Amino acid sequence: MTDYCVTLESAWVIKDVKSLDDAIGIAISEAGKRLNPSAKFVEVEAGSIQCPFCEEDLNCALVVANTALVGLTLEMKVFNAESTEHATRIAKSVIGRALGTVPLKVTDVQES
Repeated sequence: MTDYCVTLESAWVIKDVKSLDDAIGIAISEAGKRLNPSAKFVEVEAGSIQCPFCEEDLNCALVVANTALVGLTLEMKVFNAESTEHATRIAKSVIGRALGTVPLKVTDVQES
């Protein structure tokens, strides 16, 4: 059995927000509250994407009409998994149970 580091991407919607920085802070805070205490070992960060033209990292967030969509990166270490698929199922189950209806997508699975 092997240990894995599973990275998931999540979309978080926030209403009545004034700025992009506020939206990112609120999204990270709300995700942290939902993950605590049952999954407090999950690391939550603001997501980023690369600009297709200059290849610089950009925030993965958008604010329109005081409503924001923030992309979050959730990272979890899974111990004693049988395979990458097994580690993925464990991570999605643990994080999905804590976050409820928030959409999740696996972006990376690494042996650790």
